[in-house]
Amino acid sequence: MIVVNFSHPLSDNQLNVIAHLCNCQVAQVVRVLTHFEHSIEYAEQAARLVDGAGLAADTWQTERLVIVPPSLAAIACLLVAEVHGRAGYFVPIVRLSPRPNTVPPVFDVVEVLDLAAQREAARNRRR
Repeated sequence: MIVVNFSHPLSDNQLNVIAHLCNCQVAQVVRVLTHFEHSIEYAEQAARLVDGAGLAADTWQTERLVIVPPSLAAIACLLVAEVHGRAGYFVPIVRLSPRPNTVPPVFDVVEVLDLAAQREAARNRRR
């Protein structure tokens, strides 16, 4: 599995938890430095951000992927849309959570969110 990380660097422990939750070995970690300029349209920057992963079109469509999104909600939403367009499906995302009472802050991998399953469940709630 390829972990595409648009957040802070991941520790070996965090990668082990991701592998365990996905029931798959991590074959590669692609770290993409994320910085957005507020004066430039975010959609344009999100496309460039995903380009920065350096993955070929067929890799987005054929390899098992998981995304660690940036923490800013608007950027994360655009990133999910951009990746969906390239992969053809909702790629699962990793949720990190700060561990209480740690200085400096420590972030734990809490879960891997299956966006495709969430979408299907939501379709069943349509009225």
